[in-house]
Amino acid sequence: MPLYKTITVNNATKVFIWKIEESFDWLSKGIELTENCANRVAGMKSDIHRSGFMSIRHLLALAGYTDHDLYYDQNGKPHLRDSKHISITHSFNFSAIIVSDAEVGIDIEKQRNKILKIAHKFTPIQEYRTIANEDALIRKLTIVWCAKESLYKSFAEKGVSFLQNIYVEEFALEDLKTTATVTYKDETEKYNVDYLEFEGFTCAYALLSEKQ
Repeated sequence: MPLYKTITVNNATKVFIWKIEESFDWLSKGIELTENCANRVAGMKSDIHRSGFMSIRHLLALAGYTDHDLYYDQNGKPHLRDSKHISITHSFNFSAIIVSDAEVGIDIEKQRNKILKIAHKFTPIQEYRTIANEDALIRKLTIVWCAKESLYKSFAEKGVSFLQNIYVEEFALEDLKTTATVTYKDETEKYNVDYLEFEGFTCAYALLSEKQ
């Protein structure tokens, strides 16, 4: 079973990462989907998306849940029926979930040159001009994107701008952690963010630290 990594963040928070190496048919065995989720899978045209969807159901099982324990609110944010918090991510051949007693978010992204073209849309790119090495710049921007995506998933309010409302504190690649803030309307939420890199991918997960 290709459970790639389990991370115990604290006593109440765990991350599960899956490396997708199986076929959709293999991943479907033993998994009972809700009618809504079965319809969602049936409508997916990409095998990568279908397999990613099913791999997440295996991660749910490892965390002690089934598809029937999961539901989504009007903003598309996932929840667990036992009131634990969950966040879900999938990128190419990796998927992951984070389950916690506190508000959380998680994101996985493949490290690609493409991020250099879109960086100005989600972060003040001038802040990174001291990074001369393109590979290091791609890695750092991918971490920033994953961190912001994690906060966006946790905060889950329509209208939040990556560029205007989410700020990630400066960090060095070797730090493996940083902090970040969402400021939207009259609300501010601060998060602790951890990140890791593996096989050309970046994963970041954010845990709510305080609310103001």
